[in-house]
Amino acid sequence: MTDDSKSTKPELEEPIMIAEIGCNHRGDVSTARELIVVAKTCGAKFAKFQKRNPRESLTAEKYASPYDNPHSYGATYGEHREALEFPIAVHAELKAYAEDHGIDYTTSVWDMTSAREAASLEPKVLKIPSAYNNHIKMLEFLRDGYGGEVHASVGMSTVAEIDRVVDLFADCPERLVLYSCTSGYPVAPADVCVLEIKRLGERYEGRIKAIGFSGHHNGIAIDIAAVMLGASVIERHFTLDRTWKGTDHAASLEPQGLGKLVRDLHAVSLSMNYKSKEILPVEAVQREKLKYVAD
Repeated sequence: MTDDSKSTKPELEEPIMIAEIGCNHRGDVSTARELIVVAKTCGAKFAKFQKRNPRESLTAEKYASPYDNPHSYGATYGEHREALEFPIAVHAELKAYAEDHGIDYTTSVWDMTSAREAASLEPKVLKIPSAYNNHIKMLEFLRDGYGGEVHASVGMSTVAEIDRVVDLFADCPERLVLYSCTSGYPVAPADVCVLEIKRLGERYEGRIKAIGFSGHHNGIAIDIAAVMLGASVIERHFTLDRTWKGTDHAASLEPQGLGKLVRDLHAVSLSMNYKSKEILPVEAVQREKLKYVAD
């Protein structure tokens, strides 16, 4: 029943949908462009990539380590990463291409060189992946040398590590968004631990702009729970074909899945309100036809 103290306006704003293309473009610019267009068609607000300088982000030992598996794009892990890496000039082209198609570009950065290069493009958002949220120098650069929002995933991180990220943005909390995340590809439902969204929101209330959710699970049901628990940004890996070679495809949504998720998130956000009157117009006809007439 309606209450004068209750608003009929939806209490849940529709979350921002980020389609993480990441490296699912397979090192092919035309595929990257196609993924941007399809992400926009599905209703995503951002098309997200990844930016690395493999020689800098990897140790020499890791760079040279053999990488012989069905998902490999090179004989060593370094060669594999280089094959999937676009130079910053290509990222600039992809940013312009995305904007021409009505969707924002963003990227995660995995080292200082990549952070500086990506910041020079002046996107609205830059992302710190879970693996590098303890890279203090890079966090400080993004805080002081870049003007947009900084989004940071907190998978495989201790509470102390997350606290340090938040503390670094104490003077500009409106620029920091934390993402609840479990670092696995894909992640079983029991390991998603979606209640972490609630915990993060309670612990850092007033100290950050918002809580996001970076999901590596299969399906789209859990994302609805994430939004109900307070996530205002949803990030999902996105591909055109989950059978393609590459480690992220198995934990990605194809276009049909992403489109359905955006549709469902929109429906949930619209439903989160109170009745504007005791009997809604949509109910009036049914009441006239079906309602028992009390004695």
